[in-house]
Amino acid sequence: MTSVLISGASIAGPALAFWLRRRGVDVTVVEKSHALRGGGYPIDIRGTALGVIDRMGLLPRLREAHVNSQRITFLDGDGGLVTSMSPETLTRSGGHDLEVRRGDLAEILHDTVRDDVEFLFDNSIVALDDHAGGVDVTFHSGLKRTYDHVIGADGLHSAVRALTFGPEERFHHYLGYCFAGFTMPNHLGLAYEALMWNEPGRSAVMYAVGEGESVHGFLSFARAEAPFGAFRDPEAQRDLVESVFAHDGWEVPRMIKAMREADDLFFDTVSQIHLPRWSAGRVALVGDSAYAPSFLTGQGSSIALVGAYVLAGHLATAENHTAAFEAYERQTRPFVEANQGLVREGNAEMFPSTAEALAARNAALRERTTMPAEAGRPEHSAMTLPEFDVSS
Repeated sequence: MTSVLISGASIAGPALAFWLRRRGVDVTVVEKSHALRGGGYPIDIRGTALGVIDRMGLLPRLREAHVNSQRITFLDGDGGLVTSMSPETLTRSGGHDLEVRRGDLAEILHDTVRDDVEFLFDNSIVALDDHAGGVDVTFHSGLKRTYDHVIGADGLHSAVRALTFGPEERFHHYLGYCFAGFTMPNHLGLAYEALMWNEPGRSAVMYAVGEGESVHGFLSFARAEAPFGAFRDPEAQRDLVESVFAHDGWEVPRMIKAMREADDLFFDTVSQIHLPRWSAGRVALVGDSAYAPSFLTGQGSSIALVGAYVLAGHLATAENHTAAFEAYERQTRPFVEANQGLVREGNAEMFPSTAEALAARNAALRERTTMPAEAGRPEHSAMTLPEFDVSS
């Protein structure tokens, strides 16, 4: 039986484990966190990825978990109303997208494989030795094992990618924005809705996925250089965000205070990963570790699900891993690049960095409220899923 080690238990990792187990592969998933991270901010599943979810038999569960946001309201720098609309009008999806909390999707995927996949939580890969007979893996805990293949599904700051291809800076394409996400009290009584406040180069969002006592807070801002030095320093992250928003009004001071007190702060840059190839020897990458599109595209989780399906199919049916990895990349790369191309550096439609761009965006949003929802972007459905024999 072929053995595969997957690094990362968020979206791409468990999805890949699902398809590999259906093909009789012995799978281990290692995750640096001590447990699955539940809840979390909402993510979208759309286009080609809906076909993957359907083939997994998970559409009913995800429909139950659908957030079903009713409206998004845009505010100016003084907190005045710009416009309000349904999310479907904003995304032009026609109501076909699924929106679920990231942690809920991770839990659903984990449930599908937890009984026949080994999970190593609170651990990580620190060394890889790729040779003709397999990959010798050394874990942070000191454990040592050998696997036929190792797959990095460990996100934008992938350790597997660094061990295999080199430092992240070589492949990290910064798009000019940073963001901080955290949970905060729902003092405005929001329900199934989002508020987005904007000044040029800065935005503040409160997102209520239900009627609870807390909401998701997001603070994002334009910045010329990526703050790589703050990635592993939460206090430096908090200081940076507070300095950017120090003189802003509306609810921003309250959000800064909540960010300071939050125990779930998530800070990162808005970036993409561009690699000349997604595999080397017996090691390959999937999802954000290989081709993060950035959250501005709204396609990170969808691309990860599609990539996991295609990689597993070829790894189980190709003559060898070299042919499998080549077929996976050849088939998936055009889809990935089309979706990465939805945004360019400093060109985020919802987060304008100049007063002129903000005024243009607001004018376009007011116009959009009077228009019927259009079909989703063609990039979201730009790939036809290949057929694989799913028997083990």
